[in-house]
Amino acid sequence: MIEIIEGLPDNVVGLLATGEVTKKDYLEVVIPAIEKSLKRNAKLRLYYDLGSQFTGFDFGAEWEDFKLGIEHLSRWERAAVVTDVAWIRHLVGAFRFLMPGKMRIFTTAQASEARKWIVAA
Repeated sequence: MIEIIEGLPDNVVGLLATGEVTKKDYLEVVIPAIEKSLKRNAKLRLYYDLGSQFTGFDFGAEWEDFKLGIEHLSRWERAAVVTDVAWIRHLVGAFRFLMPGKMRIFTTAQASEARKWIVAA
């Protein structure tokens, strides 16, 4: 399941993942939030918190995530991924070079630092 994190600046889409993230989550929550932000902003920032209750992605979610990233490749300004899940940290680290903007990985203990970084000028 994915929820929108409220209270972030207009150019930042904040997502909180809990349990299993599905294709439906991407189609109904993530993609509309990204599209809405991109209508108002030339560049996009993403704050993605995969908290302690996150259990994984289904294949459909992985595919939608990949497509979304590629479709708007030139418009990603920066992304903060907050997680203590080792395989997510390794996966993000391995594919970080594909993103044209800045990307940082934070532990859950560093969540406040991640929020400060994602909104910084």
